Amino acid sequence: MKTETPATARGAVAGFLENPVIGMAPWIIFSLLVGPGRFEIAVVLALAATVVLVAAGRIVNRGSTWKLLEIADLVFFTVMAVIGAFASDGTRRWLETYAGEVSNIALFLIAFGSMAVRMPFTLQYAREQVDPAYWHTPTFLRTNYLITGVWGLAFLVAAVAGAYGDLVLHNPNNIWTGWIIQILAIVAALRFTAWYPDVARARALRAAGRPGPEPPHLAGMFLPLAGLLVPIGIAVLIFDDNVWWLGVVLIVGGGMLTRALTARN
Repeated sequence: MKTETPATARGAVAGFLENPVIGMAPWIIFSLLVGPGRFEIAVVLALAATVVLVAAGRIVNRGSTWKLLEIADLVFFTVMAVIGAFASDGTRRWLETYAGEVSNIALFLIAFGSMAVRMPFTLQYAREQVDPAYWHTPTFLRTNYLITGVWGLAFLVAAVAGAYGDLVLHNPNNIWTGWIIQILAIVAALRFTAWYPDVARARALRAAGRPGPEPPHLAGMFLPLAGLLVPIGIAVLIFDDNVWWLGVVLIVGGGMLTRALTARN
């Protein structure tokens, strides 16, 4: 049986930590967990995840530089923890209701703010995985702008959905605004992050007249989202009796769409 050498294992861990999705993990944890009665646990887990990931990054890759997202993680969740520790009951209730939207809007601003200063936050992660010769190529830069923008939009969608549940429906735990829409937005961003770089590389090779694989089909982008429709439909049947019929539609439609996209992919 083959086992990884320490150097290989270390490289695998370093590659894992150099993924921008890992830098956003604390924000995803916080935005999905926070709610009435859950602010303390959400902020503790998000801050703990931040400290662990930052420390691991420094230990595994001693040459790694501080990244904008790492600094934002530490500052935001430390401030949230301090405010939560000393807040009055009224402030704590406000945080339990709206901190999810605050964190989503904060990451939206970080994403588009980093692009405004020509340093999309995914660029710092990508440069640690790509030869410096490619750092200033149009394909590399455009890919990072697009991925950063997609993440910013995903968190904006999550913020709007959460705000609608809180301010209009007066129900922070609404299954649609508090969970389904936000999870779908994050999964879509995750999938785009994995799918688009292969598309960009294939297109760049073709434009340069060099041999290479076909660009991945668009069906591959949406296949995981279609697969989510079935469990979402089951959740609707369990938690929302008022629209049981929609649960059935999602289950049937999700299965059919998954098969169709699989055939195209």
